Amino acid sequence: MTLSEMSRRTLLKQGGSAVAGLSVLRVAGPAYAFQTPVAGEVIPWLDQPEPNPVPDVIVRQLAWEQLDSWITPPDQFFVIKHYNEPVLNETDYRLDISGLVANPVSLTLADLKARARQEVTFTMECSGNSGLPFFNGGVGNATWAGTPLAALLEEAGALEEGIEVVFWGADAGEQTWRDEITITEQFARSMSLADAMAADNLLVYEMNGADLPSLHGYPLRLIAPGWYGVANVKWLTRIEVIDRRYQGHFMARDYVTIREEERGDETVWTFTSVTHDRLKSAPARVTMADGRYSVMGAAWGAPIAGVEVRIDDGPWRAATLTEGEGSEYAWVFWTFDWDAASGEHTVTSRATDGDGNVQLAPDDPLLANKATYWESNGHITRRVRIA
Repeated sequence: MTLSEMSRRTLLKQGGSAVAGLSVLRVAGPAYAFQTPVAGEVIPWLDQPEPNPVPDVIVRQLAWEQLDSWITPPDQFFVIKHYNEPVLNETDYRLDISGLVANPVSLTLADLKARARQEVTFTMECSGNSGLPFFNGGVGNATWAGTPLAALLEEAGALEEGIEVVFWGADAGEQTWRDEITITEQFARSMSLADAMAADNLLVYEMNGADLPSLHGYPLRLIAPGWYGVANVKWLTRIEVIDRRYQGHFMARDYVTIREEERGDETVWTFTSVTHDRLKSAPARVTMADGRYSVMGAAWGAPIAGVEVRIDDGPWRAATLTEGEGSEYAWVFWTFDWDAASGEHTVTSRATDGDGNVQLAPDDPLLANKATYWESNGHITRRVRIA
């Protein structure tokens, strides 16, 4: 079973025990720890996960209570695997740029590494993260290094009729169309030529200063900062310029947000492909030291201007940004001092970006009227018991 085969409504009908799992991955590491180290006892969330029912798809995810590193180590970074894990090697590897271009090219990894090098620290999130009851850890932050995509596209020279750029991965699997035709489809995603030419898009061969691990796309992947994870194609082998919108499985059928909208007296359904990140935050953990409690968490999806925390049904109160403030694409860590009383409590966070946009509540029509679980960026509430 894949993520795309599980609608929110289907899962909820199965009952809480079947789908309540949340996370399996521990995130820890010495680099980029909180600026103010947080000591003390971690108070476990009451809403603990059950086992992940699709480990072949959701291979790893973040364990929020153990988050203490601003940069996520590669072996702890979340992994979604749609098809197989290709086995590629540097000796035989080639990246082809073809289609509607004046100068098709085939590049080795050495060719790519000899070009201008650029880095970006980017928090990547799966667009299904927190949309399913067992999946709330599909996010991580890494420093990616490679060569700019735009320069290569300029050198290839897109022809006038070329409007779309398709990124092909080496992974492939069976797909059935209309219960009639079963094919082996290669993973691919696309974006407009204008979007592909963004200066921060990179063809990446390093993650946190080392070669890409296999599960993260070795030897080369696309990193498109500000886009959901699915757009950041792994095991990249071909870039193709075409004269129409690409309509493969992961563009036209999967990773499509279906939403009901009221337009005057009429109800309509809209269908939009998952593309850019949405503003989001999450409480990570509660700690207690010397009788004092603190909540910490992260916010991402846009340049973060502030984070607020609400305890139970109380007022929103400002948190303190502690790491990553001013980052364009990387998450920001925050802390909140809490004068906690004994008993069970809820902890909710919401982020505000640099343009004044505030993270939506789950009952906002934009979220509440979705029929699919993609792009679920509403407030996240956790439960905790204070002794």
